[in-house]
Amino acid sequence: MQIFDSHTHLNSPEFINDVPKFLKQAADLDVVKMVNDGSNTEMNQQAIALAHQYPQLYAAVGWHPEDSKFYDQDAEKVLEQQLTDDKVVALGEIGLDYHWDSSPKDVQQRVFKRQIEIAKAVRKPIVVHNRDAFEDTYDIIKSVGIQDIGGEMHSFNGDPEWLKKFLDLGMTISYSGVASFKNAHDVHDSVRATPLDRMMVETDAPYLTPEPHRGEQNQPGFTRYTVEAIAKERDTTPETIAAATWTNAHRFFGIKES
Repeated sequence: MQIFDSHTHLNSPEFINDVPKFLKQAADLDVVKMVNDGSNTEMNQQAIALAHQYPQLYAAVGWHPEDSKFYDQDAEKVLEQQLTDDKVVALGEIGLDYHWDSSPKDVQQRVFKRQIEIAKAVRKPIVVHNRDAFEDTYDIIKSVGIQDIGGEMHSFNGDPEWLKKFLDLGMTISYSGVASFKNAHDVHDSVRATPLDRMMVETDAPYLTPEPHRGEQNQPGFTRYTVEAIAKERDTTPETIAAATWTNAHRFFGIKES
């Protein structure tokens, strides 16, 4: 079994000084490829550096909604340059976060729209962060359109109604450890309703640790437990989920399977 963690953060302080250890622990759990997502200029650059240091790693670069108040023309020039790197496979993570509300909503929306436009110009898919902002996230993706580049709803936590709306926009749905939470009934319903060829799996490490390790710091290897939780919900095998999401991730990010 080979598992692809489609969204993680080995470029974060929790991991950056001990990456080989976490890669070894991930490989021991069959998690052998992953995409590290950035959130600002520095985190983007660290994701790129890791991708060049380790062949099983790839990078997504973008400006997270919490950092969007710092996004300006200079930041955009750097982002556009970072997007030319051959190990950058997506623009992300971008989107809206109304939970923390650390950047004004109108700024978040403007920066989100602008980054989708950049992604379309460079022909790379987007990785979307959505927290407490379903309607505005949906409206912006629908208004700008991503059908020609593709997009990932990272750590999707919506019900089947929202699932259908984002699938109809052409989005791929990625599930995190939330899929293993006992009371995440809407997510369980969506897991069962998601077409297998439109699904990916992730950790979002160091956040959203799945069962049976909930309460601990998450790490990329724990993608395995999300795969197992999804398999249980869909009454299939972990090998089936791992194989499908492995193929889907390679196709989505434009990576050759190996």
